[in-house]
Formats: sequence, C-alpha cells, structure tokens
Amino acid sequence: GYHRELFENALEDHSGEKVSGLLLLCSSYICHVVESCSSTIHLIIQDLASLQNQGPNALLQEIKVLVVAHNIPTRLFPDWYAAVATPPVTCPQGLMQSESTAEAVAECLTLLLKAAACIQSFEDDNEDTNESVHSLAPELLIRAETINYLCNAEECTSPEDFLRIYLSPSQPALDS
Repeated sequence: GYHRELFENALEDHSGEKVSGLLLLCSSYICHVVESCSSTIHLIIQDLASLQNQGPNALLQEIKVLVVAHNIPTRLFPDWYAAVATPPVTCPQGLMQSESTAEAVAECLTLLLKAAACIQSFEDDNEDTNESVHSLAPELLIRAETINYLCNAEECTSPEDFLRIYLSPSQPALDS
C-alpha cells in the first residue's frame, strides 16, 4: 500500500510518467528496482530519506541507494511488480569478506537483469505475469549475505546522503 500510494502521488505531481520496476520482498530485506523519469526517482528517494529520518519505528530501516542511472533507452520491466521471495541459498561464511562493493553491486544488477528477462519471458508467453513473478526461481534472488554486506558498505549511500550529494553543486578544480 505504501508503494502504491507513493507511485500514485508521483504520477499526479510530476510528468505523468508511470513507474515500473520490481519490489522483491524477502524475510529481512526489500530490494527496489524503480524505472521512471529523474524527477519521480528523486521524489521516491526523498520519500525514502524522510522514512529513514523517522528513527527506529520507521517502515524501512538501513536504506541504501546502490545505483541511479539516467537516459536508459528502454525499460527492463513493462509494469510494476511485487514479489514475495523465499530466502536464497546462503553462501559459505567468509566469502563476502573477499568480495569488493563493486563486485557485490555487479552481482545484484546481474541477478536483477536476469529477473527482468524472466519476467519479460512470462509476458511473451502470455502467462499471468503477476502470478508468475511470485514464483521467481531462487537462483534469480539476491543472497541475504550480499544485501547485508551492501547495507554496511561505506560506498553505498543512504537516501539522505545521496540527496545531499545530488543537490550540492559540483566544484571541479579549475586546472583539471
């Protein structure tokens, strides 16, 4: 309900461009992929920042912005989907310690691209896409260890830090 209301408000207040993407709900984390215009994405990140400022009683905790990309030629997801996923297989202890943040983000993006391709194949096969999304294969889900690692990674910014950086003017050195 929270996301439906947020996207309806974004549709009314901004360009009228709809939001598409994927919301993966797992036992201890949520992963968003949001596709829309920059102003709508900015509005969503602002809302996530205000959620995080609500303290320990907030709906979502430890929010991180991994990637924001502009001028994407086509959307990965034809609509907005939400899926409840069973936790993916965990990796052996200590494996994540040797992985860099860039590798962890790349792993997440790779799995999300595979999930998008799977969802598009559901659409192409004229299956009930919303029903099929609920049965995404476990190998398409991001490992809990990867999410925990990224939540603690200094390189991944909170929505509030992202907005501060995004809204501050860049000041390149004159001799660069």
